[in-house]
Amino acid sequence: MLNWADFEKIEMRVGTIIAAEDFPKAKKPAYQLTIDFGEFGVKRSSAQITKLYEKADLVGKQVIAVTNFPPKQIANFMSECLVLGVVGDEKEVTLLQPERQVPNGLRIA
Repeated sequence: MLNWADFEKIEMRVGTIIAAEDFPKAKKPAYQLTIDFGEFGVKRSSAQITKLYEKADLVGKQVIAVTNFPPKQIANFMSECLVLGVVGDEKEVTLLQPERQVPNGLRIA
């Protein structure tokens, strides 16, 4: 079990996807996302969300991501945050999003 102090260490923030590109070198189908977190900067992420989302539909969409993990190299790409989603029975990922537009960078509590 984690305690409250452990939970408080995790920074989950809202960001807006500003670019989505194919990621052909990934082992599993994925996109390379560029996400604007407002005053916390722009970060990139590899996201295995190709089953339910088209690249063109992702730009402008707000998402929730963990922003304080260390960068992780995935193939030839450095992923700087972890975009959160619900994993379905077929391994399809449904993105977590705020139910209305909010300022980029707000922390999830």
